[in-house]
Amino acid sequence: MIKRNVLLNPGPSTTTDTVKMAQIVPDICPREHEFADMMKKMRSDLLKVVHADPSEYTSVLFCGSGTLNIDVCINSLLPEGKKVMIIDNGAYSTRAAEICEYYGLPFIDLKFPVDERPDLEIVEKTLKENPDIALVHTTHNETGTGILNPIREIGALVHKYGAVFTVDTTSSLAMRPINVHEDNIDFCMASAQKGLMAMTGLSFVIGRKDIIEKSKDYPKRSYYCNLFLQYDYFERTGEMHFTPPVQTIYATRQALMEYFAEGEENKWARHTRVFNAIHDGLDKLGFKDVIKREWQSGLVVSVIYPNDPNWDFMKIHDYCYERGFTIYPGKISDMNTFRLCALGAIDAKDIEDFFVVFEEALKEYNVAIPAKYQ
Repeated sequence: MIKRNVLLNPGPSTTTDTVKMAQIVPDICPREHEFADMMKKMRSDLLKVVHADPSEYTSVLFCGSGTLNIDVCINSLLPEGKKVMIIDNGAYSTRAAEICEYYGLPFIDLKFPVDERPDLEIVEKTLKENPDIALVHTTHNETGTGILNPIREIGALVHKYGAVFTVDTTSSLAMRPINVHEDNIDFCMASAQKGLMAMTGLSFVIGRKDIIEKSKDYPKRSYYCNLFLQYDYFERTGEMHFTPPVQTIYATRQALMEYFAEGEENKWARHTRVFNAIHDGLDKLGFKDVIKREWQSGLVVSVIYPNDPNWDFMKIHDYCYERGFTIYPGKISDMNTFRLCALGAIDAKDIEDFFVVFEEALKEYNVAIPAKYQ
């Protein structure tokens, strides 16, 4: 009998009651063999989500949110005397550049407009002109805008020039189908509260074992966030090096069971139904989105504020929130936007119900329908 809210923010996402209730378990010391066995299976199951060959790839669990994974990969996987290149067309790739700054790592912040996909010719030219680039990072679904980056093509270029390719898949993994081999991904990452529709507090990196083992000899830039240290501890003991988020792991185990029960194709089809219903509702009310439809990830729609003196995002947000629907501010520095996302345990009917409430909110505050744009 838990109240159900429909979260249209980019995560945490709406969860099932069975995932919520999976956290209510007998207390257990996380150093017990029983708990280690559960994490071992979870690490194996995560490989299946991205079709990774277990002889080549492993998954490493961490306690933290999705940003922790970016930190882990960038600080752990850069050899001495080498450089990182960030392919940056949004807030979450910019976050990777900020991590490089904080660690004092040499890096190239290869910027592109937030409403455009990276220019592959410029990417290749930069790789060719900088043979000391050893690590290339980008974001799959730039959650701030909903643009989908061409990771398969970028990864092919990265490998052509002998670098390692890390991809932030926090807001795409377990939603859009990913195949690390076909998509040329060396490392991808996510957190439990997004595509898996579980709880905040557990994150994971999926990546090549040979590169992790090689990184043992790289400079040690972090203690808590060192990928080899965590991987090695798992391999030797079956446990996290530091205390894991116990109840969150139980919820994630349930979420993974539900993921496999629904199936990759069916789950992606459901997210696509939700995404299409969002566009149908926006089109009906005359709202415009930022990114070309053919470049969108199918998971996030970034909507431009109307040119209407009565438009007030917080008033609209609060009206919807009081009725069980959460909408979210945008993340584009030079444009006023809000976001509607197709994440979580929701379907098209939830979106239809949302737009009934959203339209009521527009009428309540005298916002013109259809939406006005100059």
